[in-house]
Amino acid sequence: MEATLNLKEMALESKRACKSNGSQWGKVLELHQQSKRKLMRVKTKRILMKRRATQEGSRRRHVDRIEEKVRILKKLIPNTNSGGLEGLFRDAANYIMSLQMRVRVMQIMVDALSGPC
Repeated sequence: MEATLNLKEMALESKRACKSNGSQWGKVLELHQQSKRKLMRVKTKRILMKRRATQEGSRRRHVDRIEEKVRILKKLIPNTNSGGLEGLFRDAANYIMSLQMRVRVMQIMVDALSGPC
């Protein structure tokens, strides 16, 4: 274990010495480090661009599904005023309440007509 630590320390010391002396080895090491950093930036940028494209694609699909459901709702509700989503939802709520009232009226009529004979 100590031998490994000593080797690492020696390698670090030789790198520092080379950098401080301005030797050719120090320049090579510096260029190598710069190229590694640049490669990491490129890889990171590529990964981020792929993620962004995936997120935008899923967001687009989500919006498409919502738009399709709104179109279907517009087809189901008669006499819709085109007042945006708020108007569409208001019309849908009113239509549902009117259908519920019709069901109640029909139930009352059935009860009245099928009463004691």
